[in-house]
Amino acid sequence: MTTMTETSARFREFKMPDVGEGLTEAEILKWFVQPGDTVTDGQVVCEVETAKAAVELPIPFDGVVHELRFPEGTTVDVGEVIIAVDVAPGSGDAPAVPDAAPAAAPEPVAKAEPEAPKGRQPVLVGYGVAEASTKRRARKGVEVPGPAAAAIQAEINGHGSVVPETRPLAKPPVRKLAKDLGIDLATVTPTGEGGVITREDVHAAAAPAAAEVPAAPAPAVAPAASAAPAAPAVAAVQGARETRIPVKGVRKAIAQAMVGSAFTAPHVTEFVTVDVTRTMKLVAELKEDKDLAGVRVNPLLIIAKALLVAIKRNPDVNAAWDEANQEIVQKHYVNLGIAAATPRGLIVPNIKDAHDKTLPQLAAALGELVSTAREGRTSPAAMAGGTVTITNVGVFGVDTGTPILNPGESAILAVGSIKPQPWVHKGKVKPRQVTTLALSFDHRLVDGELGSKVLADVAAILEQPKRLITWA
Repeated sequence: MTTMTETSARFREFKMPDVGEGLTEAEILKWFVQPGDTVTDGQVVCEVETAKAAVELPIPFDGVVHELRFPEGTTVDVGEVIIAVDVAPGSGDAPAVPDAAPAAAPEPVAKAEPEAPKGRQPVLVGYGVAEASTKRRARKGVEVPGPAAAAIQAEINGHGSVVPETRPLAKPPVRKLAKDLGIDLATVTPTGEGGVITREDVHAAAAPAAAEVPAAPAPAVAPAASAAPAAPAVAAVQGARETRIPVKGVRKAIAQAMVGSAFTAPHVTEFVTVDVTRTMKLVAELKEDKDLAGVRVNPLLIIAKALLVAIKRNPDVNAAWDEANQEIVQKHYVNLGIAAATPRGLIVPNIKDAHDKTLPQLAAALGELVSTAREGRTSPAAMAGGTVTITNVGVFGVDTGTPILNPGESAILAVGSIKPQPWVHKGKVKPRQVTTLALSFDHRLVDGELGSKVLADVAAILEQPKRLITWA
């Protein structure tokens, strides 16, 4: 779709594009330009977050930025104009940059962010990721998982805690006002629409602090306002006791998808506890295999292969429910989803045609999927079209769970923690590596017998990995 319109011979507008998968809105995370900045065709002007991914938007023409229509933190509908550019600066009487605010204006608009570095490459659906930039910039207020946490998650990737966005929502003039008054925006209770902090909120937060500092004799009008700080003081106490975080972006999409899935598909979850000692020994041996040199080998690789073999033996489990046509759609391919925890929230990218991949190819695909998700570079296309999913709750010491189906899929396998437990082995109680598997499935598509067979096959392979050869 076209994302620009020519408003005159001089000014052109750039609209919020549909960055893929029919998304209807996106949040402006960061502007890399300000009014008066010169931009060139293909230069990244802002970063936006959709319900599925963070995307950088390049401007499709040259000129001078005339106006930014929305501040950072605003959710904008697809098709809305977000920036106006003067494509013929210096011509005519119209100013290339909006006139400065009148002297009576409360606050000047200050640049909130530095200009984008030179040489940036556009990362938009269809463009791909630039080779020179493989890591996404860290966002303000977002903690990046440390090396230890990353190592644990890479070992068996899955659900993880979502690091909330802690940067308060406020317009640049309000941020400058708070800075001038020495007010931390994180302590201010917002009253604006959508949780945005207003100038009045900042003044209200500053009033109690000012009351504690001895001041010069107040002017005659001071008594009328002397009682005002009482109400904001209560708000400050409430703000310290609870925090409100606007639901948008990935978190909003997760909430809508999980509610829709839970109340549309009749979920059934079955459990099995299995001795995976031989699987753990196989993982150790594969790490020394020259054919797998350069790729990460972990238990998730064997679990994924076991599930693919179980689906091959029970193909009816790999299906989808078509409500509109009242049909069961059997899939003759497996796009294997892997639940990945990222600073932006839980996402479920999938490995396309995983059923056709050899063990080394599957290992390489898993490694790329995890690293791409951790760096925030997963595209919407990579999260579309999944058929079954694996999620891991064991990386945090959790024994098992009842996972909710990814919308449109028939089954999801949860893997619990793998740890030594007393187990009867060859007639004797011995310490063995044990885990619990949980398979949730859509009971419209999968009956109890079929679901039990799939789960039993996965468990049998993990107990005796040589079945990967005899059953594959």
